[in-house]
Amino acid sequence: MLTPQIHHAGKWFVHSGIQQPDGGVARYYRADLQRNHAVSTEISGYAISTLVYLHSLTGEERYLERATAGACFLSRAFRDTGMLAMPFETDPARFTYFFDCGIIVRGLLAAWRASGTEQFLDMAVGLGERMAVDFASPSGDFHPVLSLPDKLPAERDAQRWSQSAGCYQLKAAMGWWDLWEATGDAQFREPFDRVLADSLRSYGEFLPGHPDRLKVTDRLHAFCYFLEGLLPRAADRRCAAALCDGLQRVSHHMRAIAPEFERSDVCAQLLRMRLYADATGAVPLDRDAAAFEASRLAEFQATSEDPRIDGGFYFGRREGAFLPYVNPVSTGFSLQALAMWEAAGSTVPLRHLLV
Repeated sequence: MLTPQIHHAGKWFVHSGIQQPDGGVARYYRADLQRNHAVSTEISGYAISTLVYLHSLTGEERYLERATAGACFLSRAFRDTGMLAMPFETDPARFTYFFDCGIIVRGLLAAWRASGTEQFLDMAVGLGERMAVDFASPSGDFHPVLSLPDKLPAERDAQRWSQSAGCYQLKAAMGWWDLWEATGDAQFREPFDRVLADSLRSYGEFLPGHPDRLKVTDRLHAFCYFLEGLLPRAADRRCAAALCDGLQRVSHHMRAIAPEFERSDVCAQLLRMRLYADATGAVPLDRDAAAFEASRLAEFQATSEDPRIDGGFYFGRREGAFLPYVNPVSTGFSLQALAMWEAAGSTVPLRHLLV
């Protein structure tokens, strides 16, 4: 049974209008402007994983129906471009992101596991294959962004993590690991192992990584993706050590910068990783720290008479004031983190259910 808090968040996904009739999901709702931002394929992938997770907790078919609608939207987006590419936004289809593709692969696989629809597995396989070919660079890493329709690498920007190659890409590479587990096809194991090795070598340089403290908070979000990407190999000595080190780094910076700027997704990611790392035996749970993070995280959930806001989680707050973005990714991460915290000591969801 869901706690009222998690039920509240699930209701937001279903009734807020953040998911469009065609199954696509908007990047966020602007409470001050009273409108959704544009639909994003990446955010749709995250939403599918969240809806499948809610279905796993409740057995309620409405969540699986919404997840299936999202997976159908992504399948159309991949097919209808005629480029064998997953665009960042469908109108116009100007760019494709390596990271987004990995998140979408994982969303499609979540929908396939829950529904048994082979089309979703086939689409995930096709996208995973294109990731390995289209984004590969001569230096051995993976380009973060390609332009469409030519699939040429966009210029990298070292000051913007999403436009750089780096350790955060390991979460996207989890899509390959999950494909290898789903299909047994060895072509998907090698690129994951390559990104893992590169990430373990380079992650120590990622934080703080920017002279602007507010930008450091944004990089904490990305760095948590690296920690999440370690989960398939959490039992390995180097990965376990990186998890322990990384949790300490994120906690330190998050608490230091929180009075100026804090993001709900960072808090949720940190709490989830504490629980997963403990469940795998990699890092014992710091219960006091986890309780603090769960308490802070709960403060970001909105209560409103407006169904477009009610139950969702605000993206962040600056100097104590919430920013006007009610965000599906923040909501998905947060509801999962709080559900896991409620269940701490009894059960932790399987790694492939990580939103």
